[in-house]
Amino acid sequence: MKPEEAKQFVRQHFEEFVNRKDLSAADRNFAAEYIEHGSDVPPGLPSGPAGPKQYLAAAFTRFPDIHVTIEDIIAEGDKVVVRNTWRATDGQSGHKIEFSGIVIWRLAGNRLAERWAYLQSPHPVH
Repeated sequence: MKPEEAKQFVRQHFEEFVNRKDLSAADRNFAAEYIEHGSDVPPGLPSGPAGPKQYLAAAFTRFPDIHVTIEDIIAEGDKVVVRNTWRATDGQSGHKIEFSGIVIWRLAGNRLAERWAYLQSPHPVH
């Protein structure tokens, strides 16, 4: 995949999987052997696309209006790096939160094969 195509693929992934809350995007976008390295993801999730689906389904329950904005995106070789900002309202407390992060994706066979994420702790938005 060319760098511009890879960036568009990752943009589309965030839009579908997070912003539109389309959990079926995991089956289209993640490799069967997907590996998660993100410190934000709890241990014990299933491997492959099922892990991100389970994690995001729980996030959607707690933060029904969660939304991610891509601030910067860079592609080189088989990697795409994204700087993003997440905003959400806690469905239980009603408190609004925001946090930023850097995510590195490795693509293989037109799918997301690995992810490394470094996220700021969520902070309240006033």
